[in-house]
Amino acid sequence: MTFTGRPIRIAGASGSASDRRHAIAEFARHYPTDPVDVIIADFMSEFNMATFAGRRMDQAGNAMPAYDLSFLEALEPALGDIAKHGIKVAVNAGVCDTKGLFDVVSRMVQAKGLDLKVAYVTGDEVLPAIQNALSGGQSDFRNIYTGEKLADWDFEPIYAQCYLGGLGIAAALAEGADIVLCGRVSDASPVIGAAYWYHGWQRSDLDKLANAFVAGHLIECSNYVCGGNYTGFKSLEHGGDGWANIGYPIAEISAEGDVVITKQAHSTGGAVTVDTCTSQLLYEIQGPWYYNSDVTAIIDGIHFEQRGVNRVAVRGVRSGPPPPTTKVGITARGGFQAEAWWFLTGLDIEDKARMLEAQIRRLLAPSAEQFTSLKFDLLGSNLPDAKTQNRATVPLRIVAQARDEEALGPRKFVKPISDNIMQGYPGATFHLDMRQGFPRAVFEYYVTLLPQSSVQHQVHLPWKPTARTQVIDISPPPQTKTYPSRQPSQAATHTDQAVDLAKDFGPTIRGPLGWIVHGRSGDKGADANCGLWVRHRDEYLWLRGLLSIDTAHKLLGDDALQQPQLAIERFELPGLQAVHFLFRNLLDRGVGVTTTVDFLGKNVAEYLRSRHVDLPVRFLNRGKL
Repeated sequence: MTFTGRPIRIAGASGSASDRRHAIAEFARHYPTDPVDVIIADFMSEFNMATFAGRRMDQAGNAMPAYDLSFLEALEPALGDIAKHGIKVAVNAGVCDTKGLFDVVSRMVQAKGLDLKVAYVTGDEVLPAIQNALSGGQSDFRNIYTGEKLADWDFEPIYAQCYLGGLGIAAALAEGADIVLCGRVSDASPVIGAAYWYHGWQRSDLDKLANAFVAGHLIECSNYVCGGNYTGFKSLEHGGDGWANIGYPIAEISAEGDVVITKQAHSTGGAVTVDTCTSQLLYEIQGPWYYNSDVTAIIDGIHFEQRGVNRVAVRGVRSGPPPPTTKVGITARGGFQAEAWWFLTGLDIEDKARMLEAQIRRLLAPSAEQFTSLKFDLLGSNLPDAKTQNRATVPLRIVAQARDEEALGPRKFVKPISDNIMQGYPGATFHLDMRQGFPRAVFEYYVTLLPQSSVQHQVHLPWKPTARTQVIDISPPPQTKTYPSRQPSQAATHTDQAVDLAKDFGPTIRGPLGWIVHGRSGDKGADANCGLWVRHRDEYLWLRGLLSIDTAHKLLGDDALQQPQLAIERFELPGLQAVHFLFRNLLDRGVGVTTTVDFLGKNVAEYLRSRHVDLPVRFLNRGKL
């Protein structure tokens, strides 16, 4: 079935399991004045893929469900309006138990007496396929971040989940599904599937699919494209409805694949602008090739066009066939982690921290040989001549990991740490809430590739009359392309585009990069990506001349020195006036087991923006960000 006459309108109602819960109901309730055809919502991340895998393996012990409970909170109040207005819903809230989520949602729909057809998608659980291919010598499943062979990994896999494309969702909608529940489809796949279904596209329509893919990336993180996590956030405080209640986005996609990003029409804050779209576009990409199981979007020529208030058109996306493989996340039990916090105030912060570390390392020594990690980190610095005691206080975080829970038990970790108080530094004070000092399970996460032909992608339609019609197999893409294992990278801007930073931009003043440069960063396993962009063309000539790989390494400071495996890749996005970096192996071992506080890599950009460089005065005269 195809619809003609207008673009499909797809609402992005959640960007994570930690998002607010009201958006699905809001979109459904406001349908008469602000109609949407499909509501999509993203609930998955590498963190809950790993932790929910542990739940799935522990279900016999009455552990928490391995599907996302927050989705049920968001869906329940919306069901009546979804049925009334014929709105479709597609989500990846199944996480590691999509069938379990289907059972709960089906009972919820039945209890309300609604005529809604619920479908679910499977095929993302692939540990048997990995194990069979490994034992048969078909692949050594190298880690895409480290190059390590799976057989050499120090951990025992308990679960593996691959990223599915959007055509299972499209098939479910074509068969009459009202709600489509998925596990690990890629974040953008619900948008791809919805547009494919609505417009009756074919798998060969790669340009259309690539544009839908980018639209999906722009709205899958909900508020991000409307001003959330945006370095121009100060401009949102007093404009329109302010920043207290940032709204949710809508992607309008035409039959030809043209994309416009907008937002809720009813009273919400935030904004959709070229810069908010640039911010979200630069989030989590790895280079100019952006992969999905259905298509590869080539984004080195992408640019945005402001078409009106809260309306931005996407331009310049090109396409390529999808890769023959799909990404797989393999989970293993990684052991346990515990942490404790101390507060240091006023003078001699560094000296106080050294004293505390020496004392506590001595107290922990009898158990420390069982630790796999023990770190002491000062977080921030105090203000000189601070006006309040709190502003003169700096926390010190102590974090330890061990394979065995007993090695981090109270008498071996948190009790020795608190016992140090009487011999401590001047003003020695620890955090009274010791719950983080008790061991919690952490999960290792290994990322590799699996041929799409090895995936059994299926759609389940339980309302169909016979077993033969209740399951649809989704075949792998008929046309694929094998891409190089590394994205294109250039150490500095091309020679014919180079500028003389000392002469071409006039007088300079030393100050934070972020006075004139926007930034956005995120995590992918142990890697962090970071996009930096500016508002004006002459500023971009300066930015790309400044930001070489060598400069980026220097801006990372001691963090770069502490990561011997760090490698940096760089490419330019002229249409966005941006330079993008991929910092390989910057984030410890990934979100599920990292010992860093920036476990999502979102503050890498904020750190770089705080670093001081020589800034042209004429740019500052335009106003600081």
